[in-house]
Amino acid sequence: MSSWRLAGLNYINYSRVCARIVRRALKPELRVDAMKRDEGFIRPIMWKDGKAAVIKKSTQVSTEEKA
Repeated sequence: MSSWRLAGLNYINYSRVCARIVRRALKPELRVDAMKRDEGFIRPIMWKDGKAAVIKKSTQVSTEEKA
């Protein structure tokens, strides 16, 4: 069994953690651009009868853990 499975992670969470670690390990001049890629956008879409019914505004989220 994979080590990330034993740790209780799914592959998406595992890859997100790995990407965050790599971005933090970059040189400072490269880190700024890479950290911008750590953010994502969520756009909830309501579906009705197989078609998108209502498209709401995008919500910006950060994958950075808040402590």
